[in-house]
Parts: sequence; C-alpha cells; structure tokens
Amino acid sequence: MRFMMIMFPPKSVETRGIPDDPKPFEEMGRYNEELMKAGVLLALDGLHPTSKGARVSVKNGKKQVVDGPFTEAKEIVGGYWIIQVRSREEAVEWASRVPLHDGAFVELRQIFEWTDFPPSIQKLDHPVRDYLDKQK
Repeated sequence: MRFMMIMFPPKSVETRGIPDDPKPFEEMGRYNEELMKAGVLLALDGLHPTSKGARVSVKNGKKQVVDGPFTEAKEIVGGYWIIQVRSREEAVEWASRVPLHDGAFVELRQIFEWTDFPPSIQKLDHPVRDYLDKQK
C-alpha cells in the first residue's frame, strides 16, 4: 500500500521563509533516514512557498493563471513523502513520528492502485499507466 504524507508547516514558514536554525532540518533528516533504512521511502520533496508558485483554474470555461502568493489559503502544503507500507496502521505510525513543531500537521492519504478500480476501468488502455509501470 502506498501512502502520501503531506506536510503542512506553520503559517510562519510561508510568510517569513526558511528559518536559519539547522535543528529542525537535522530532526527531519534523521526522520527521513529512518524511513530510508526501513525500506518504506519511495519519494520525498519540500516545496517552495506559494510566492514562487502559480494557480491554474477554470472560470466560465476559460483558464486563468494567478501568480502566488496565495495569502487567502488557510493551509499551505510544504512538502510530501510517499511511502510503501503493509497497512494503514503502519502508515499512521510513520506519520505520527514526523518531527512537527507548533502549528504544523501531516495529512495521510492512501494512493490509488490500479487494482482499486473496478474491472471495467482496469481494462481501459492507458498509455500513462504503461509508462509509469515501466518507470518502477
């Protein structure tokens, strides 16, 4: 089972930028190393603040691009991990070990596997699925 753990850092990281204090980075590095040593880590990345991003949306059938920052957002995604574990309980255990600071939280979401879909959908020809299968 694959899960995405999505990090929502304290709002202060979005407004003040990356702190100079190396301690939180050292803590996160140790946690990431635990994931790696356990053999459950598939991917991870941190994300730049929304001030460097853009949103693409559709309104009245037309696409619109809005540059960041997105100050109206209550929660900002700061990064993610993708892990592969045997159960939801194991994923929750890993998520509960993320070194969090006041105001931060991690959301855990299971990733759909092709076999989660009904047979009528599984039999559809999907070049992207084939491409991704070859990447594994």
